[in-house]
Amino acid sequence: MNNIGVESAFDVLVRARALEAKGRSIVHLEIGEPDFPTPAHIVEAAKQALDEGWTHYGPSSGLPELRETIAAHVARTRGVKVDAQNVAVVPGGKPIIFFPMIALLEPGDEVVYPNPAFPIYESMIRFLGAKPVPIPLEEKRGFSFDLDRFRDSLTDRTRMVILNSPQNPTGGLIPYEDLKAMADILRDRDVIVLSDEIYSRIYYGDEAPASIASFPGMLEKTIILDGFSKTYAMTGWRMGYGVMPTWLVDAVSKLMVNSNSCTASFTQRAGIAALNGPQECVTEMVAEFRRRRDAICQGLNEVPGFRCPIPGGAFYAFANVTGTGMDSKEVADLLLQEAGVACLNGASFGEYGSGYVRFSYANSLANLNEAVERIKKVAVRWEPAAVRG
Repeated sequence: MNNIGVESAFDVLVRARALEAKGRSIVHLEIGEPDFPTPAHIVEAAKQALDEGWTHYGPSSGLPELRETIAAHVARTRGVKVDAQNVAVVPGGKPIIFFPMIALLEPGDEVVYPNPAFPIYESMIRFLGAKPVPIPLEEKRGFSFDLDRFRDSLTDRTRMVILNSPQNPTGGLIPYEDLKAMADILRDRDVIVLSDEIYSRIYYGDEAPASIASFPGMLEKTIILDGFSKTYAMTGWRMGYGVMPTWLVDAVSKLMVNSNSCTASFTQRAGIAALNGPQECVTEMVAEFRRRRDAICQGLNEVPGFRCPIPGGAFYAFANVTGTGMDSKEVADLLLQEAGVACLNGASFGEYGSGYVRFSYANSLANLNEAVERIKKVAVRWEPAAVRG
């Protein structure tokens, strides 16, 4: 248990709630979940499923109807040929990190992954006795990899490569040409790619983010991780899925039998409604996130010592705070304690996140503007250093 980590967002949430219990006003920009309600037609589908008796065990890999719906959705959005046998439905996205790692990794195997990144990647790698090989995400490259460093990090012990685009915590996207180059590098290697695409529908450009699975020769060695939590504001419903080779679906199914048995049947019926139903809810949510993104990034870039790149996806602003003359943990702590703004130290996402602070803009525009004003007021604490910078 000493080798397993946690998510710092929940630690900060506890601290923020403790301050609120003492009467402090806190703007919550620490937790990464949409602040929108689950769309009504999805909720109604769940209610109907409960009324119809979808309250019992289901197949460990998911209901056949949902697996077929997911396969059709992924085939259409990624341009790949998959069917229901390639789909595993699980309670949340994290099992598609954990279960394939359990199935594939032995002690001493190496896993190449982005840094900063979702902390559960490194937690699971270490838990299984494998070796984490972090590759820094570079701000000057839009928080993507340096391809030469990526290539040089691969060895005969590399068993898995993790990609995440759009990315948490930076909001960065891996450019199409970079993904194509990575596919060329990995195609003939004995390696599995875990492509975390949980933010696949939350992007702000004209083109949808590419999936490495769509490049020739990569589908049979890629695990696509996606789900309903972010796209449909269903974080509490706990429903995700993986699209992968059938032999790995069998392994995930065995691990489901030994842990969760199955994903709740009535939530899976709601998942069918989510994918087959009207999608305006997603379009409207992303449009609102774009407005919020523009507002908070503009505001943060007006704070002395802050530099905030414009994210291409997800709902996080990853501000460079090195110009303050303080380390990022000091900045994050100061913002919580003195400004009443809960945010996350970038170093909690890995060593290369040091010097950055993550703000989730899954909050109202009014609250985001309030947070920026509070930050500007406490910036006098570091403003002289920022000016000298």
